[in-house]
Amino acid sequence: MAHAPPAGDLVVASAAGRWVLICAVLGSGLAMLDGTIVTVALPHIGADLDVPLSSLQWTLNAYMLTLSALILLGGGLGDRFGRRRVFLWGVGWFALASLLCGIAPNGPSLIAARALQGVGGALLTPGSLALIQSSFRQRERAKAVGLWSGLGGVATAGGPFLGGWLVDGPGWRWIFLINAPFALVIAVLARRVPESRDWEASGRFDVLGAALGALALGGLTYALIDGVPWPLLVGVPLAVAFVGRERRASHPMLPLTVFRSRLFSATNLVTLCLYAALGGIFFLLPTQLQNGLGYDALTAGVASLPTTLLLIALSGPAGELAQRIGPRLPLTLGPLVAAVGLVLLRRVSPGSSYWPDVFPALVVQGLGISLFVAPLTATVLASVDDRRAGIASGVNNAAARVAQLLAVAALPLLVGLSTHDYRDAEALNVSFGRAVLVCAGLMVLGALVAWFTVPRGLPRKEAPKPQCTRHGHVTAPPLEPGPEERGPDGSGGGGPGG
Repeated sequence: MAHAPPAGDLVVASAAGRWVLICAVLGSGLAMLDGTIVTVALPHIGADLDVPLSSLQWTLNAYMLTLSALILLGGGLGDRFGRRRVFLWGVGWFALASLLCGIAPNGPSLIAARALQGVGGALLTPGSLALIQSSFRQRERAKAVGLWSGLGGVATAGGPFLGGWLVDGPGWRWIFLINAPFALVIAVLARRVPESRDWEASGRFDVLGAALGALALGGLTYALIDGVPWPLLVGVPLAVAFVGRERRASHPMLPLTVFRSRLFSATNLVTLCLYAALGGIFFLLPTQLQNGLGYDALTAGVASLPTTLLLIALSGPAGELAQRIGPRLPLTLGPLVAAVGLVLLRRVSPGSSYWPDVFPALVVQGLGISLFVAPLTATVLASVDDRRAGIASGVNNAAARVAQLLAVAALPLLVGLSTHDYRDAEALNVSFGRAVLVCAGLMVLGALVAWFTVPRGLPRKEAPKPQCTRHGHVTAPPLEPGPEERGPDGSGGGGPGG
């Protein structure tokens, strides 16, 4: 029987610690850049491949579908077989799938390659922060996580520049092809990262649960994107079967017992509302700026930068404020401010100017988002026992991605944007005006849920952890449990511990 290795003993200031941090940041940056860049490239992909809007929706959703369904499983694999090993599996898989995306000759092949890319992301994403949590001394971890979050935010902010430059320069295919050299650098750096695993992890992986969850989400997404009801006849029964499987499984991918906490259930409902709104607006805004206002890809990417910069700058102070005054006010006021910013985006139409029309809306939106992202993550982790925080963070991250998945699928149907209307400036503008109101409504709904379900203050024993106040990511909450925070089967449940 193997003996547990000594606990991580690195410090941030050491050369070995810096190598681990750089490797983890580049790994998470690989996945984060993909999310930022692809939305900027969608109009060019549509024009080059001559595909309808539904293909562009699937270009985003195929990735989010496999990532959402498998991210919890990916964390458990890292615990069992080695976090560095599974992280490298994810990096390699992501790179190969990216190459397939870059050479895709048509819409269906691009969609299939994006689904494969999501599998790599599910292995890579939880493994990035797991390397930090398992490699550094306990007193160094908060500092390392803070650096990881801040540097990751810089990578997110740089995405629009890099993506716009690639799309306008060598072409949209290079937003995928560029992942290969990045992956090679990460693989070389990972040789300096110590291996770790959970030596007490046991039990079987819930592969059946992951498959049922993915198929259920796929059926629902297909019904929404194509506007046909028959996939619901498959998706809904599979969703019921998924819940039944998770209730009966001895080692479930999604332990339903975490939902016994009313606060955990409430904050995940808030997450669904708020991240659905974010997913919808970040899907349509780059298209509106390019096809509606005539921006090139680089200008469209840079135009939306104020929201990301405000999130990077203000999420830390917002998280600290929530620790002092409680989460209810930030989780109510933040979405309401963001809703105002979304309503202001109605002024973004053909003929609009950036500074008087686009910029103020994005600033107000960014201020609102900055108020709620870090407190939301901290409240989720505070809503369960410490030993369940790994599962809690993984479930919350998956909930955010599922919300975005469904928003990208449903929003065009709700606002009447279909087939090739996204290429017509007038038709796109009408639908965009409706879409921002729908997204603003989701923000208001999230604010109401938070006001009526989230307590003004949390019990002292449930106080949010300091490292969870930092958040530089727009696409999903960070995965931030500590090393002691394992799921019921010993897995980290998709958090940094796995």
